[in-house]
Amino acid sequence: MSKIFIIGLGPGNYEQITERAINAINKSEVIIGYTYYTEIIKDMIKQKEVFSTPMKQEIDRCKKALEYALAGKTVAVVSSGDSGVYGMAGLIYEVCEGYPQVEIEVIPGITACCSGAAVLGAPLVHDFAVISLSDLLTPWEKIEKRLILAAKADFVICIYNPSSKKRWDYLKKACIILMKYKSMDTLCGYVKNIGRNGEEYNIVTLDKLKNINVDMFTTVIIGNTQTKIINGKLVTPRGYKDI
Repeated sequence: MSKIFIIGLGPGNYEQITERAINAINKSEVIIGYTYYTEIIKDMIKQKEVFSTPMKQEIDRCKKALEYALAGKTVAVVSSGDSGVYGMAGLIYEVCEGYPQVEIEVIPGITACCSGAAVLGAPLVHDFAVISLSDLLTPWEKIEKRLILAAKADFVICIYNPSSKKRWDYLKKACIILMKYKSMDTLCGYVKNIGRNGEEYNIVTLDKLKNINVDMFTTVIIGNTQTKIINGKLVTPRGYKDI
């Protein structure tokens, strides 16, 4: 049977790629992914056939994966983080919908909210929401509604894709929206280049966060009313000590 592995590579460093992902890569004859992601694992795939494209060519990559699979190749489609969280897993299933002969196996990876939270401390110990600020596929009006409802519910909020060259002020816009429902002193953290060269993090208030310059390789976590700093780290208690 033809096979496509959909693999989450985690934050990027080799130590955080799962053994299951490594085994699937080793079994695969063809590696497909966004150019940046295939570059991350270049030392692992030197003997493999590689098909990579720039951003915004996701459908092309999925169609190519199907084409290789139908030709009898074992294919690995790689994403950073977890392939099922803003990754390629859903699109692969959609593209392969009429081809039941192609076996699909999703291999999870460490998504940015988890790896970023680990750098900051323990901010996701209680309920949290994950929201992307990219309006490429989701209208801004819907993103804004999700921010408002998450803030009203006092969720910790993890933000993906906070800013880009074209969306340079989106994190600021989001912070201004959130400050209508959260205190301006709400504790927040952001991590750049998680698990890669140049990793850095900082803990700030929501009011200060709105003026921070970030990019697509930054993950932002906005605390709830219980979030606090313990020994220099961001922590959201779940309430175990109160039992």
